[in-house]
Amino acid sequence: MSATHDGARKHLLNITAGLEPADIAFRLSAKMHPSAPRVPGATQTDPGVIDKRWALLPQATGVRDEVADALTLERHELFARNIENFIGTVKIPVGLAGPLRINGIAAQGDYYVPLATTEAALVASYHRGASVITLAGGCTTLVLSEGVGRAPAFAFHSLLEAGNFVQWCVANTEKVREKAEATTRFGKLKDVRFTVEGNHVYVLLEFTTGDAAGQNMVTIATEAVCDFIAAECPVKPAYFFVEGNLSGDKKASAQSFLSVRGKKVAAEVRLPRKVVERHLHTTAEKMVDYWRMSALGGVLSGTIGVQGHYANGLAALFIACGQDAACVSEAAVGVTRFEVGDEGELYASVTLPNLIVGTVGGGTGLPSQRACLDVLGLAGAGKARAFAEVCAALALAGELSIIAALSAGQFASAHERLARGRKPNQATGGDTGVEERPTRV
Repeated sequence: MSATHDGARKHLLNITAGLEPADIAFRLSAKMHPSAPRVPGATQTDPGVIDKRWALLPQATGVRDEVADALTLERHELFARNIENFIGTVKIPVGLAGPLRINGIAAQGDYYVPLATTEAALVASYHRGASVITLAGGCTTLVLSEGVGRAPAFAFHSLLEAGNFVQWCVANTEKVREKAEATTRFGKLKDVRFTVEGNHVYVLLEFTTGDAAGQNMVTIATEAVCDFIAAECPVKPAYFFVEGNLSGDKKASAQSFLSVRGKKVAAEVRLPRKVVERHLHTTAEKMVDYWRMSALGGVLSGTIGVQGHYANGLAALFIACGQDAACVSEAAVGVTRFEVGDEGELYASVTLPNLIVGTVGGGTGLPSQRACLDVLGLAGAGKARAFAEVCAALALAGELSIIAALSAGQFASAHERLARGRKPNQATGGDTGVEERPTRV
Protein backbone atom coordinates (compact mmCIF):
# COMPACT_ATOMS: atom_id res chain seq x y z
CA MET A 1 0.00 0.00 0.00
CA SER A 2 1.47 3.32 -1.04
CA ALA A 3 1.67 6.57 0.93
CA THR A 4 2.40 10.11 -0.13
CA HIS A 5 5.83 11.53 0.66
CA ASP A 6 4.38 14.04 3.12
CA GLY A 7 2.05 11.47 4.68
CA ALA A 8 4.87 8.98 5.19
CA ARG A 9 7.11 11.67 6.71
CA LYS A 10 4.46 12.80 9.19
CA HIS A 11 3.60 9.24 10.17
CA LEU A 12 7.23 8.30 10.82
CA LEU A 13 7.78 11.43 12.90
CA ASN A 14 4.66 10.65 14.92
CA ILE A 15 5.39 7.00 15.76
CA THR A 16 9.10 7.57 16.53
CA ALA A 17 8.70 10.72 18.60
CA GLY A 18 11.13 10.70 21.53
CA LEU A 19 13.08 7.66 20.29
CA GLU A 20 16.71 7.64 19.23
CA PRO A 21 17.77 5.48 16.25
CA ALA A 22 19.39 2.98 18.65
CA ASP A 23 16.12 2.70 20.60
CA ILE A 24 14.18 2.01 17.41
CA ALA A 25 16.69 -0.62 16.28
CA PHE A 26 16.48 -2.37 19.66
CA ARG A 27 12.68 -2.35 19.76
CA LEU A 28 12.39 -3.87 16.28
CA SER A 29 15.14 -6.48 16.63
CA ALA A 30 14.68 -10.18 17.49
CA LYS A 31 14.95 -10.95 21.23
CA MET A 32 16.63 -14.28 21.98
CA HIS A 33 16.36 -14.38 25.78
CA PRO A 34 14.35 -17.29 27.31
CA SER A 35 10.61 -17.00 26.71
CA ALA A 36 7.85 -17.03 29.28
CA PRO A 37 6.37 -20.51 30.06
CA ARG A 38 4.15 -22.13 27.47
CA VAL A 39 0.44 -22.45 28.15
CA PRO A 40 -0.05 -26.02 29.45
CA GLY A 41 -2.65 -28.66 28.79
CA ALA A 42 -3.85 -28.04 25.23
CA THR A 43 -7.34 -29.60 25.12
CA GLN A 44 -7.63 -30.32 28.85
CA THR A 45 -10.31 -28.35 30.68
CA ASP A 46 -10.17 -29.68 34.24
CA PRO A 47 -9.86 -27.05 37.00
CA GLY A 48 -6.31 -28.07 37.95
CA VAL A 49 -5.02 -27.30 34.47
CA ILE A 50 -7.05 -24.08 34.36
CA ASP A 51 -5.31 -23.04 37.61
CA LYS A 52 -1.93 -23.56 35.96
CA ARG A 53 -2.93 -21.36 33.03
CA TRP A 54 -4.12 -18.57 35.29
CA ALA A 55 -0.84 -18.83 37.23
CA LEU A 56 0.83 -17.47 34.08
CA LEU A 57 -1.22 -14.27 34.50
CA PRO A 58 -0.43 -12.78 37.94
CA GLN A 59 -1.40 -9.33 36.67
CA ALA A 60 -4.94 -10.62 36.04
CA THR A 61 -5.61 -12.28 39.39
CA GLY A 62 -8.21 -9.71 40.35
CA VAL A 63 -10.34 -10.33 37.26
CA ARG A 64 -10.14 -14.11 37.12
CA ASP A 65 -13.67 -14.66 38.47
CA GLU A 66 -15.10 -12.60 35.63
CA VAL A 67 -13.85 -15.18 33.14
CA ALA A 68 -13.49 -18.38 35.21
CA ASP A 69 -16.75 -18.08 37.15
CA ALA A 70 -18.20 -20.93 39.18
CA LEU A 71 -20.80 -22.00 36.61
CA THR A 72 -18.22 -22.08 33.81
CA LEU A 73 -15.84 -24.20 35.89
CA GLU A 74 -18.68 -26.54 36.86
CA ARG A 75 -19.41 -27.10 33.16
CA HIS A 76 -15.78 -27.24 32.00
CA GLU A 77 -16.14 -30.58 30.21
CA LEU A 78 -18.74 -29.10 27.84
CA PHE A 79 -16.11 -26.85 26.26
CA ALA A 80 -13.43 -29.48 25.61
CA ARG A 81 -14.12 -29.89 21.88
CA ASN A 82 -14.65 -26.22 21.15
CA ILE A 83 -11.56 -24.54 22.60
CA GLU A 84 -7.91 -25.16 23.42
CA ASN A 85 -5.98 -23.74 26.38
CA PHE A 86 -9.32 -23.04 28.08
CA ILE A 87 -9.43 -20.42 30.88
CA GLY A 88 -13.14 -19.54 31.02
CA THR A 89 -15.92 -17.81 29.14
CA VAL A 90 -16.74 -14.25 28.12
CA LYS A 91 -20.22 -12.87 28.73
CA ILE A 92 -21.68 -10.83 25.88
CA PRO A 93 -24.99 -8.99 26.29
CA VAL A 94 -27.85 -10.61 24.39
CA GLY A 95 -30.91 -8.67 23.25
CA LEU A 96 -34.11 -9.72 21.49
CA ALA A 97 -35.28 -8.29 18.19
CA GLY A 98 -38.78 -8.98 17.02
CA PRO A 99 -41.23 -10.33 16.46
CA LEU A 100 -39.93 -10.99 12.96
CA ARG A 101 -42.61 -12.65 10.83
CA ILE A 102 -41.22 -15.03 8.22
CA ASN A 103 -43.18 -16.73 5.47
CA GLY A 104 -40.68 -19.27 4.19
CA ILE A 105 -40.56 -22.82 2.98
CA ALA A 106 -38.59 -23.78 6.10
CA ALA A 107 -39.15 -20.90 8.54
CA GLN A 108 -42.78 -20.09 9.37
CA GLY A 109 -44.12 -17.77 12.02
CA ASP A 110 -43.07 -14.94 14.32
CA TYR A 111 -39.52 -15.19 15.65
CA TYR A 112 -37.85 -13.37 18.52
CA VAL A 113 -34.23 -13.21 17.41
CA PRO A 114 -31.41 -13.29 20.02
CA LEU A 115 -28.51 -10.98 19.12
CA ALA A 116 -25.23 -10.96 21.08
CA THR A 117 -23.37 -7.69 20.75
CA THR A 118 -21.61 -4.90 22.61
CA GLU A 119 -22.65 -2.30 20.02
CA ALA A 120 -25.43 -0.02 21.23
CA ALA A 121 -28.20 0.77 18.72
CA LEU A 122 -27.70 -2.51 16.85
CA VAL A 123 -30.52 -4.48 18.48
CA ALA A 124 -32.81 -1.44 18.42
CA SER A 125 -32.27 -1.05 14.69
CA TYR A 126 -32.92 -4.70 13.84
CA HIS A 127 -35.88 -4.70 16.22
CA ARG A 128 -37.41 -1.77 14.33
CA GLY A 129 -36.85 -3.44 10.97
CA ALA A 130 -38.34 -6.69 12.24
CA SER A 131 -41.37 -4.86 13.58
CA VAL A 132 -42.22 -3.13 10.29
CA ILE A 133 -41.77 -6.39 8.38
CA THR A 134 -44.26 -8.01 10.76
CA LEU A 135 -46.70 -5.09 10.40
CA ALA A 136 -46.60 -5.70 6.63
CA GLY A 137 -47.55 -9.36 7.05
CA GLY A 138 -44.03 -10.74 7.08
CA CYS A 139 -41.27 -11.34 4.56
CA THR A 140 -41.03 -14.18 2.08
CA THR A 141 -37.86 -16.27 2.31
CA LEU A 142 -36.45 -19.08 0.23
CA VAL A 143 -33.29 -21.21 0.26
CA LEU A 144 -32.19 -21.05 -3.38
CA SER A 145 -29.18 -23.38 -3.30
CA GLU A 146 -26.94 -25.33 -0.92
CA GLY A 147 -23.33 -26.46 -1.00
CA VAL A 148 -20.04 -26.20 0.88
CA GLY A 149 -16.82 -26.46 -1.07
CA ARG A 150 -13.22 -27.40 -0.45
CA ALA A 151 -10.68 -26.89 -3.23
CA PRO A 152 -7.54 -29.05 -3.12
CA ALA A 153 -4.79 -27.94 -5.51
CA PHE A 154 -2.34 -30.16 -7.42
CA ALA A 155 0.93 -29.16 -9.12
CA PHE A 156 2.39 -30.99 -12.14
CA HIS A 157 5.43 -30.63 -14.37
CA SER A 158 3.50 -29.62 -17.46
CA LEU A 159 0.14 -28.55 -18.83
CA LEU A 160 -0.11 -31.94 -20.54
CA GLU A 161 0.15 -33.72 -17.20
CA ALA A 162 -2.43 -31.37 -15.72
CA GLY A 163 -4.83 -32.18 -18.56
CA ASN A 164 -4.30 -35.93 -18.19
CA PHE A 165 -4.92 -35.60 -14.46
CA VAL A 166 -8.26 -33.87 -15.03
CA GLN A 167 -9.21 -36.56 -17.56
CA TRP A 168 -8.49 -39.30 -15.00
CA CYS A 169 -10.47 -37.52 -12.28
CA VAL A 170 -13.47 -37.13 -14.57
CA ALA A 171 -13.37 -40.83 -15.42
CA ASN A 172 -13.17 -41.74 -11.73
CA THR A 173 -15.73 -39.34 -10.29
CA GLU A 174 -17.83 -42.09 -8.74
CA LYS A 175 -14.81 -43.51 -6.91
CA VAL A 176 -13.97 -40.01 -5.70
CA ARG A 177 -17.55 -39.66 -4.44
CA GLU A 178 -17.35 -43.02 -2.67
CA LYS A 179 -14.12 -42.11 -0.85
CA ALA A 180 -15.47 -38.72 0.20
CA GLU A 181 -18.83 -39.93 1.47
CA ALA A 182 -17.23 -42.82 3.40
CA THR A 183 -15.94 -40.24 5.92
CA THR A 184 -19.33 -38.78 6.88
CA ARG A 185 -22.88 -39.86 7.66
CA PHE A 186 -24.45 -36.65 6.42
CA GLY A 187 -22.18 -35.16 3.75
CA LYS A 188 -22.93 -35.82 0.08
CA LEU A 189 -20.62 -34.88 -2.80
CA LYS A 190 -22.88 -32.99 -5.22
CA ASP A 191 -20.40 -31.63 -7.76
CA VAL A 192 -16.76 -31.61 -8.85
CA ARG A 193 -15.36 -28.69 -10.83
CA PHE A 194 -11.90 -28.12 -12.26
CA THR A 195 -9.85 -24.96 -12.74
CA VAL A 196 -6.58 -25.32 -14.67
CA GLU A 197 -3.96 -22.59 -14.31
CA GLY A 198 -0.83 -23.56 -16.24
CA ASN A 199 0.45 -26.76 -14.67
CA HIS A 200 -1.72 -26.31 -11.56
CA VAL A 201 -5.15 -27.90 -11.13
CA TYR A 202 -7.70 -26.77 -8.54
CA VAL A 203 -10.42 -29.34 -7.86
CA LEU A 204 -13.49 -27.79 -6.23
CA LEU A 205 -15.41 -30.48 -4.35
CA GLU A 206 -18.87 -29.26 -3.41
CA PHE A 207 -20.88 -31.04 -0.71
CA THR A 208 -24.22 -30.80 0.97
CA THR A 209 -23.74 -31.08 4.73
CA GLY A 210 -27.17 -31.69 6.23
CA ASP A 211 -27.88 -29.52 9.28
CA ALA A 212 -24.24 -28.82 10.06
CA ALA A 213 -22.31 -25.80 8.79
CA GLY A 214 -19.99 -28.53 7.56
CA GLN A 215 -16.55 -27.00 7.12
CA ASN A 216 -14.74 -29.63 9.17
CA MET A 217 -16.88 -32.30 7.52
CA VAL A 218 -15.83 -31.31 4.01
CA THR A 219 -12.18 -30.89 4.99
CA ILE A 220 -11.97 -34.46 6.30
CA ALA A 221 -13.80 -35.79 3.23
CA THR A 222 -11.49 -33.83 0.92
CA GLU A 223 -8.39 -35.19 2.60
CA ALA A 224 -9.69 -38.71 1.93
CA VAL A 225 -10.15 -37.79 -1.74
CA CYS A 226 -6.60 -36.39 -1.93
CA ASP A 227 -5.18 -39.57 -0.39
CA PHE A 228 -7.12 -41.69 -2.89
CA ILE A 229 -5.91 -39.60 -5.84
CA ALA A 230 -2.31 -39.68 -4.64
CA ALA A 231 -2.43 -43.47 -4.32
CA GLU A 232 -4.39 -44.37 -7.47
CA CYS A 233 -3.93 -41.70 -10.12
CA PRO A 234 -1.24 -42.68 -12.68
CA VAL A 235 -0.42 -39.00 -13.22
CA LYS A 236 1.49 -38.20 -10.04
CA PRO A 237 1.44 -34.58 -8.83
CA ALA A 238 4.71 -32.99 -7.79
CA TYR A 239 2.87 -31.87 -4.68
CA PHE A 240 -0.65 -31.01 -3.54
CA PHE A 241 -2.53 -29.26 -0.73
CA VAL A 242 -5.93 -30.04 0.75
CA GLU A 243 -7.02 -26.42 0.14
CA GLY A 244 -5.69 -24.18 -2.60
CA ASN A 245 -7.56 -21.03 -1.52
CA LEU A 246 -10.09 -21.28 -4.34
CA SER A 247 -13.11 -22.28 -2.24
CA GLY A 248 -13.72 -18.79 -0.85
CA ASP A 249 -13.52 -20.08 2.73
CA LYS A 250 -13.92 -17.21 5.24
CA LYS A 251 -13.35 -14.43 2.77
CA ALA A 252 -15.42 -12.30 0.42
CA SER A 253 -14.73 -13.36 -3.17
CA ALA A 254 -15.89 -12.53 -6.68
CA GLN A 255 -17.24 -16.06 -7.15
CA SER A 256 -19.87 -15.52 -4.45
CA PHE A 257 -22.57 -14.74 -7.02
CA LEU A 258 -21.55 -17.51 -9.42
CA SER A 259 -21.99 -20.34 -6.95
CA VAL A 260 -22.97 -20.95 -3.32
CA ARG A 261 -21.18 -21.43 -0.03
CA GLY A 262 -23.39 -22.90 2.63
CA LYS A 263 -26.89 -21.75 1.78
CA LYS A 264 -27.96 -19.12 -0.74
CA VAL A 265 -31.08 -17.42 0.58
CA ALA A 266 -33.32 -14.60 -0.63
CA ALA A 267 -35.87 -12.59 1.35
CA GLU A 268 -38.36 -9.95 0.21
CA VAL A 269 -41.10 -7.75 1.62
CA ARG A 270 -43.54 -5.09 0.42
CA LEU A 271 -44.08 -2.31 2.96
CA PRO A 272 -47.26 -0.26 2.48
CA ARG A 273 -46.63 3.47 2.15
CA LYS A 274 -48.33 4.25 5.48
CA VAL A 275 -46.06 1.77 7.30
CA VAL A 276 -42.96 3.41 5.83
CA GLU A 277 -44.11 6.92 6.69
CA ARG A 278 -45.49 6.20 10.16
CA HIS A 279 -42.90 3.76 11.48
CA LEU A 280 -39.74 4.55 9.49
CA HIS A 281 -40.33 8.32 9.38
CA THR A 282 -39.47 8.63 5.70
CA THR A 283 -40.89 7.75 2.30
CA ALA A 284 -40.40 4.92 -0.14
CA GLU A 285 -39.00 7.38 -2.68
CA LYS A 286 -36.36 8.72 -0.30
CA MET A 287 -35.31 5.19 0.67
CA VAL A 288 -34.93 4.25 -2.98
CA ASP A 289 -32.94 7.44 -3.61
CA TYR A 290 -30.59 6.50 -0.78
CA TRP A 291 -30.33 2.89 -1.98
CA ARG A 292 -29.48 4.03 -5.53
CA MET A 293 -26.76 6.38 -4.32
CA SER A 294 -25.34 3.80 -1.90
CA ALA A 295 -25.30 1.16 -4.66
CA LEU A 296 -23.16 3.44 -6.80
CA GLY A 297 -20.99 4.21 -3.78
CA GLY A 298 -20.41 0.50 -3.35
CA VAL A 299 -19.41 0.14 -6.99
CA LEU A 300 -17.03 3.10 -6.75
CA SER A 301 -15.38 1.68 -3.61
CA GLY A 302 -15.06 -1.81 -5.11
CA THR A 303 -17.23 -3.71 -2.66
CA ILE A 304 -18.30 -7.26 -3.49
CA GLY A 305 -22.06 -7.02 -3.55
CA VAL A 306 -24.19 -4.05 -2.56
CA GLN A 307 -25.59 -3.92 0.97
CA GLY A 308 -25.62 -1.69 4.00
CA HIS A 309 -24.61 -3.69 7.05
CA TYR A 310 -25.36 -7.40 6.86
CA ALA A 311 -22.32 -8.05 9.07
CA ASN A 312 -23.87 -6.27 12.05
CA GLY A 313 -26.86 -8.56 12.42
CA LEU A 314 -25.18 -11.72 11.19
CA ALA A 315 -22.24 -11.37 13.60
CA ALA A 316 -24.59 -10.82 16.53
CA LEU A 317 -26.78 -13.77 15.54
CA PHE A 318 -23.79 -16.03 14.81
CA ILE A 319 -22.21 -15.33 18.20
CA ALA A 320 -25.50 -15.86 20.05
CA CYS A 321 -26.29 -19.13 18.29
CA GLY A 322 -22.90 -20.86 18.18
CA GLN A 323 -22.00 -20.29 14.53
CA ASP A 324 -18.43 -19.78 13.33
CA ALA A 325 -18.16 -16.00 13.70
CA ALA A 326 -15.29 -15.79 11.20
CA CYS A 327 -17.70 -16.94 8.49
CA VAL A 328 -19.35 -13.53 8.66
CA SER A 329 -16.51 -12.42 6.35
CA GLU A 330 -18.19 -14.36 3.54
CA ALA A 331 -21.76 -14.57 4.85
CA ALA A 332 -22.05 -10.77 4.76
CA VAL A 333 -21.62 -10.71 0.98
CA GLY A 334 -24.89 -10.04 -0.78
CA VAL A 335 -27.21 -7.70 -2.66
CA THR A 336 -29.93 -5.42 -1.33
CA ARG A 337 -32.49 -3.95 -3.72
CA PHE A 338 -35.21 -1.33 -3.11
CA GLU A 339 -37.94 -0.23 -5.54
CA VAL A 340 -41.14 1.80 -5.37
CA GLY A 341 -44.11 -0.38 -6.30
CA ASP A 342 -47.09 0.45 -8.48
CA GLU A 343 -49.18 1.44 -5.44
CA GLY A 344 -46.44 3.52 -3.83
CA GLU A 345 -45.29 0.72 -1.55
CA LEU A 346 -41.64 -0.08 -0.87
CA TYR A 347 -40.38 -3.34 -2.34
CA ALA A 348 -37.20 -4.54 -0.58
CA SER A 349 -35.19 -7.69 -1.12
CA VAL A 350 -31.90 -9.21 -0.02
CA THR A 351 -29.95 -12.13 -1.48
CA LEU A 352 -27.17 -13.74 0.54
CA PRO A 353 -25.24 -16.47 -1.33
CA ASN A 354 -22.78 -17.49 1.40
CA LEU A 355 -24.63 -18.34 4.60
CA ILE A 356 -22.39 -20.89 6.34
CA VAL A 357 -24.75 -21.89 9.16
CA GLY A 358 -25.92 -24.98 10.99
CA THR A 359 -28.04 -26.10 13.92
CA VAL A 360 -25.94 -29.11 14.90
CA GLY A 361 -22.21 -29.46 15.51
CA GLY A 362 -19.60 -26.82 16.20
CA GLY A 363 -20.62 -24.34 18.85
CA THR A 364 -24.35 -25.03 18.60
CA GLY A 365 -24.23 -27.52 21.46
CA LEU A 366 -22.67 -25.18 24.03
CA PRO A 367 -25.04 -24.18 26.86
CA SER A 368 -25.72 -20.50 26.07
CA GLN A 369 -25.61 -21.00 22.31
CA ARG A 370 -27.99 -23.95 22.44
CA ALA A 371 -30.29 -21.84 24.62
CA CYS A 372 -30.37 -19.08 21.99
CA LEU A 373 -31.22 -21.61 19.28
CA ASP A 374 -33.99 -22.85 21.59
CA VAL A 375 -35.27 -19.27 21.88
CA LEU A 376 -35.72 -19.38 18.11
CA GLY A 377 -37.13 -22.91 18.27
CA LEU A 378 -34.37 -23.98 15.86
CA ALA A 379 -32.02 -26.17 17.88
CA GLY A 380 -31.01 -29.58 16.55
CA ALA A 381 -31.48 -31.61 13.40
CA GLY A 382 -33.85 -30.55 10.67
CA LYS A 383 -33.64 -26.83 11.43
CA ALA A 384 -30.67 -25.52 9.41
CA ARG A 385 -32.67 -24.30 6.42
CA ALA A 386 -35.08 -22.47 8.69
CA PHE A 387 -32.15 -20.87 10.52
CA ALA A 388 -30.70 -19.73 7.19
CA GLU A 389 -34.03 -18.14 6.29
CA VAL A 390 -34.02 -16.34 9.64
CA CYS A 391 -30.55 -15.00 8.80
CA ALA A 392 -31.81 -13.56 5.51
CA ALA A 393 -34.94 -12.11 7.09
CA LEU A 394 -32.81 -10.48 9.80
CA ALA A 395 -30.53 -8.98 7.17
CA LEU A 396 -33.58 -7.56 5.41
CA ALA A 397 -34.81 -6.03 8.68
CA GLY A 398 -31.45 -4.39 9.21
CA GLU A 399 -31.34 -2.94 5.72
CA LEU A 400 -34.80 -1.41 6.08
CA SER A 401 -33.95 0.20 9.40
CA ILE A 402 -30.54 1.62 8.57
CA ILE A 403 -31.58 2.98 5.18
CA ALA A 404 -34.68 4.54 6.75
CA ALA A 405 -32.52 6.20 9.39
CA LEU A 406 -30.07 7.51 6.79
CA SER A 407 -32.75 8.74 4.40
CA ALA A 408 -34.62 10.45 7.27
CA GLY A 409 -31.48 12.12 8.64
CA GLN A 410 -31.74 10.25 11.96
CA PHE A 411 -28.74 7.93 11.79
CA ALA A 412 -26.38 10.03 13.93
CA SER A 413 -29.01 11.04 16.50
CA ALA A 414 -30.01 7.41 17.11
CA HIS A 415 -26.43 6.49 17.95
CA GLU A 416 -26.05 9.61 20.08
CA ARG A 417 -28.99 8.61 22.26
CA LEU A 418 -28.47 4.86 22.44
CA ALA A 419 -24.67 4.61 22.42
CA ARG A 420 -23.84 7.71 24.46
CA GLY A 421 -26.92 8.10 26.60
CA ARG A 422 -27.49 11.67 25.42
CA LYS A 423 -30.66 13.36 24.30
CA PRO A 424 -30.32 14.04 20.57
CA ASN A 425 -29.58 17.57 19.56
CA GLN A 426 -32.51 18.96 17.62
CA ALA A 427 -30.04 20.41 15.16
CA THR A 428 -28.78 16.91 14.32
CA GLY A 429 -32.13 15.38 13.61
CA GLY A 430 -34.19 15.29 16.79
CA ASP A 431 -36.03 11.97 16.67
CA THR A 432 -33.81 8.91 16.90
CA GLY A 433 -35.73 6.97 14.30
CA VAL A 434 -35.74 3.94 16.60
CA GLU A 435 -39.09 3.27 18.22
CA GLU A 436 -39.24 1.26 21.42
CA ARG A 437 -42.86 0.17 20.77
CA PRO A 438 -43.95 0.63 17.15
CA THR A 439 -47.62 1.60 17.15
CA ARG A 440 -50.02 -0.54 15.19
CA VAL A 441 -51.37 0.53 11.83
